[in-house]
Amino acid sequence: MRPFRGRGGMRGGMRPSPYKGGPGFRPFVPHIPFDMAMCEQAFPRARPAVDDKFFTDALLKRNTDLSPTAAEQAAVLSLVTKINSTIDNLILTPGSFDAAVIEEVRQVGSFKKGTMTIGQNIADVVVILKTLPTTEAVAALGNKVIEDLRTSDPAEILSMLTNDSGFEVSSSEATVKVLITTIPPNLKKLDPELHLEQKVMHGHLAAIRHARWFEENAFHSSIKVLIRLLRDLRNRFEGLEPLTAWILDLLAHYCIMNTPNRQPLPINAAYRRAIQLLASGFFLPGSIGITDPCEGGNVRVHTVMTLEQQDLVCYTAQTLLRVLAHGGFKQILGIEGNASIATEMSVWEGMLECSPTQIDHVVKIL
Repeated sequence: MRPFRGRGGMRGGMRPSPYKGGPGFRPFVPHIPFDMAMCEQAFPRARPAVDDKFFTDALLKRNTDLSPTAAEQAAVLSLVTKINSTIDNLILTPGSFDAAVIEEVRQVGSFKKGTMTIGQNIADVVVILKTLPTTEAVAALGNKVIEDLRTSDPAEILSMLTNDSGFEVSSSEATVKVLITTIPPNLKKLDPELHLEQKVMHGHLAAIRHARWFEENAFHSSIKVLIRLLRDLRNRFEGLEPLTAWILDLLAHYCIMNTPNRQPLPINAAYRRAIQLLASGFFLPGSIGITDPCEGGNVRVHTVMTLEQQDLVCYTAQTLLRVLAHGGFKQILGIEGNASIATEMSVWEGMLECSPTQIDHVVKIL
């Protein structure tokens, strides 16, 4: 018996699978934006590098200005210690408290990481419940914590306020956000009408993973300095607001530690590199970006931003990079001027700088 003609012995041949490179299939190949720090040897300088002493001094001074005072750190530490101790006691000896069963409590956030800024006397702790996180259980836990704190120190004035993520305990000098989540097996059992939102629970578990990764990998002091400076940059320029705290943590670590010789970059080079990467499209669609080290499946951290937000971050950084190239670092650091340099036309060394939103206006004038 003669076999059927065609590829693979099938009549008419086998159809090429679109999942194996067939017609119409385009494999995703992420591009790597240009990074001068990784290929500087391939582009020898035509003239000696400009002395960055004034820029470096300005960065360090700005970091000092942004760093919390010793009194602020002591106030936050005191309240965090008291709340941790109170919750630990509830884990060991719950007594008559039966509204919830606590698995553990973990410190997270900027205070834990050592990147807190002045005037932001706020710390974060995550409480993991063995039981389901109902709004009533969260309120009961908040009331129990504030009651025990007042009992241990009647002279201290404290307040407690519940919210969608847990509750806050505040003194006259500091605030601790107690973020509630539950053990992973409970996540599929959550009812949006009875329990805290599932997305919030996932976010609080992720915060624990972030804090653990940061403690193990981002211990270099320059990383913490750069994070503080980048958060200040984001807070002052509206176009950079879509960058989350976790994205900035990873970006600072990347700029400091990801070098050809595995030696950390100095703060002036790392700060400039961060703006250069953002301007080069590091967080644009199709870019390799930064893979989230705390998530499986090669998740790129910038995908939490919308396409419009990714574009906004990129062209805002491009404007700031041009200003920085013309020596306007004092305006970028907030030592002089204001955030209008990213949205309005300005002149630097005889060159007109403007954002993409201003280009049409410039063309009409010309």
